[in-house]
Amino acid sequence: MASGGKRKTTMAKLNRESKMRERRQDKQARKEARKLAAENPDSVLVEDAAVITAEPDAEAIVSAHADA
Repeated sequence: MASGGKRKTTMAKLNRESKMRERRQDKQARKEARKLAAENPDSVLVEDAAVITAEPDAEAIVSAHADA
């Protein structure tokens, strides 16, 4: 015989499920961005520009070590 009360989902399970949904959305966004970049290689994505500017310049590193 089935129980009369309704089943309760724990907060941990709800949190796991929401993280999974968020990861799937992020993955889909990355996939679409790659698809757009492949269609139009001349355009630079904002994310790519941030990664490029975040990397230190090799000459700046060498000159900083030479000064020290």
